[in-house]
This record gives sequence, C-alpha cells and structure tokens, in this order.
Amino acid sequence: MNLIKESIFLKRILLFVILSLTMFMAACGSKNAEGSDQETKTEDGKQIVTFWHAMSGASQEALDRIVASYNESQDEVEVRAEFQGTYDEALTKFHSVAGTDSAPTMIQVFEIGTMSMVNSGHIDPIQKFIDEDGYDMGHLEENIVNYYKIDNQFYSMPFNSSTPVMFFNKDAFEEAGLDPESPPQTYEEVEEASKAIVESNPDMKGFALQAYGWLFEQLLASQGALLLNENNGRSGTATEIGFTEEQGKSIFEWVERMNEDGTFANYGINGDNMLAGFLAEDVSMFLQSSANSRDLIDNAPFEVGVAFLPHPENTEWEGVVIGGASLWMSAGKEEAEQNAAWDFMKYLQSPEIQAQWHTDTGYFAINPAAYEEDLVVEMHEENPQLKVTVEQLQATKPSYATQGALMDMIPEERKIIEIALETVFNGEDVDKAYSAAMEQLNRAIETANKARGE
Repeated sequence: MNLIKESIFLKRILLFVILSLTMFMAACGSKNAEGSDQETKTEDGKQIVTFWHAMSGASQEALDRIVASYNESQDEVEVRAEFQGTYDEALTKFHSVAGTDSAPTMIQVFEIGTMSMVNSGHIDPIQKFIDEDGYDMGHLEENIVNYYKIDNQFYSMPFNSSTPVMFFNKDAFEEAGLDPESPPQTYEEVEEASKAIVESNPDMKGFALQAYGWLFEQLLASQGALLLNENNGRSGTATEIGFTEEQGKSIFEWVERMNEDGTFANYGINGDNMLAGFLAEDVSMFLQSSANSRDLIDNAPFEVGVAFLPHPENTEWEGVVIGGASLWMSAGKEEAEQNAAWDFMKYLQSPEIQAQWHTDTGYFAINPAAYEEDLVVEMHEENPQLKVTVEQLQATKPSYATQGALMDMIPEERKIIEIALETVFNGEDVDKAYSAAMEQLNRAIETANKARGE
C-alpha cells in the first residue's frame, strides 16, 4: 500500500514538473516572438524608450526633470531614464547586453567611449535618422558637434558637454596684490601668481593640477598639440603619439617648477579633495571641468573667478577639446522604438530645454540659441563667470588638435598619464617619468591596433 501511494505521489510530481516546463517554454516562445524581454508599451499604449545614463547628484535631478517634461509634453512616448553608475560602468554594462533584448533603446556614453561604440557593431549611427528626418545639425554648437563627426557622419547626438577652465580665488588674488580681473594666461604667469599668493598667505598654496589624463590632453590641445598621429586618429588609424617631446614634457616641467618653488598643492588623482581644498581656501587656483562652475560659485565662501585654460608662453593659445558625453541608438530595436528615441533626442536640443540644462548644471548648451533665452541671460548677468566658459568654447580654433583624438585605447592612455604625473607630483625625475610613460603609450597604441588586426 505504501509503495502504491509513493508511486502515485511521484507521478503527480513528474506531471507538475512537465506542466511547469511547458508553461515556461511557452512564455519564452511568446517573449521571443515579441522580440524583447523588456516592456515595450505602457498599459495605455505609449511607446517605451529605455534611456541608460551616468548622471548623478544634481545633474541626475536636472535630467529627471527634463525627462518628466518630455513625457508630459506628448502622449505617444514614455522615456524611462535609468541610472547605470559611472561612465565606465554604464559602458561596460552596455557591452555586456548589446545585441540582446536586454539592451536599452539609447545610452549616454562619455566621449572617449566613442570608438568603442563605433566598433561594437551594436549601434545605429544617428546619421540615419538625420537623413531620414532632414534634421539640420548646423544649428548646434560647432566646436561641440565637431568632436562627434567621424568620416563625415554623426554616430551619436551630443548631449552633456564641458571643457576645463581655470578656477581661482578672487579674494586671495586681491590680498596678494594681483588683479582678479586679469587672471594668468600662461604657465609662467600662473607660476608668478602662485609665488605672490604663497608669499601673502603661507597657509595657501598657489596652484593645483589633478593627475588626470583628460587634463593632460586638454593642456596639449591648448598649445595646438595632437595627442595621436594621423591627425589625432581622424585621417587614419593612429600608430603612435602625435605630440613632440617639448610639447608633452612642458606640462610635467611646469608642475616640477612649482613643486620646487613650494607653491604646488598635491592632491594626486583625487579631484574631490582638490575641490574641497579650493573651497577650504587651501589652494588659490586649479583646473577642472566647467561643469563644476555653478556648484563652486554657489558654495564658495569667497568670490570665484573663471579663466581660460593656460598655455606655455612660447605658444599660441589654440583652445580646448570638448568633454562630456553623447547619446547613442541601440541597433536591433523596432522602428517605432528608435523613432521615439530620436524624437526625444531632438527635444533635448531645443533652445528652451538646453537653457534649462545649462542653468541647472553648468554644462554647455548644445544649441547656442539657448544663450538668448531669458533664463540664461539673467543667470549670466547674475554670475558672469559662467559666461567665461562659453566664451572659451566659442573662441576655440577648429583644428585636429581641438577636435580631439579618436581611438579605443584612450582610457588606457589616461591611466598611464595619471600614474606618470602623480610620480612627478611626488618628486620623481621628469625625464625618467616622461620617457617611461611615452614608451607605455606607444606600446598601448600598438597593442590596440594588433587586437583589431591592423
């Protein structure tokens, strides 16, 4: 009797397992037939656009407000903005799901991820949508869109853009007998101002430079130097560095001189500590992204000045390279989903939205017409320092140097430069640190080319 009961019980379990597997496979078949494991329509029939981004803090709050305003402005599309961590983390996540149903409709990728996205094979260039829609990119900021134009086409839509500027403590300048309305323009002038600052206030250092590869690239561009040969990788595949020893070493030697003078504040690779040191009046000048402008001006217990990026006195100032990120369209999505994402991208470029983005975050307005909006005009009147960041961008001379470099090894280049700069900050011989870094850079370029079979 017990054996019979056990047999019946086992048969029932087996039947349950078979039915469960059948239902699971049917569900999978239905999901695959629909072509996505993500929800594509809301209950009321709106097209869903999944938007991955890397904005955090105040920038995320500003982005969420813009997404909400778009969703409220029409009843056909619902954009769902999803934070994915840092730029690096977001890009890594995308590559892990790219080409699958789990990929987002669109993703924000930092500028040095450009070639990684182009080479992925999992994006549709926005040039396709520009051509189909007859959309004119000519009304957008030239020195911003130039970076994202590759082989005469656009792969992504520029979004949050910034450049480095020099921030300085106007009060400290006055106390040192310096003119706060005439900030230093060259490396040598920064050195002299730093000496005056330290002499007037021994508790304050003159200048700080974060060991940050992006800033090294910008200081090259400001003197018209190329990061990579082949016109920064835009005329062909780069095979080695594009700057001369004089150009590259000038940045290392600049730091070395201030270190020897006792005017340099060493924060290493830690940008947050450098910002905190500036606000605490431990250092009077430093270089950092213009996107920090609003926050510094609002929170500093002194008047903050903003100036153009400095350059060696024996060179002409050429300008800056755009930094930040752009928006990419995932390949393999339904036409309706992509068209909805394209409509959102165009919405983001409108003067009104760009004015809101610029005033809320300090990022540039991609559409220069935004600077004529009352919101921006009033803010620039209240905080004229913010206008300096725009003036620097618009004064930049278009060239291969200021257009920026293209290669998928640039993240590695930055790490190499950061290590080299930090060793010099800590007293390492410039010649030794520089030579080692250049060897590593050229080897990284060669390795990247071999990996792609070039």
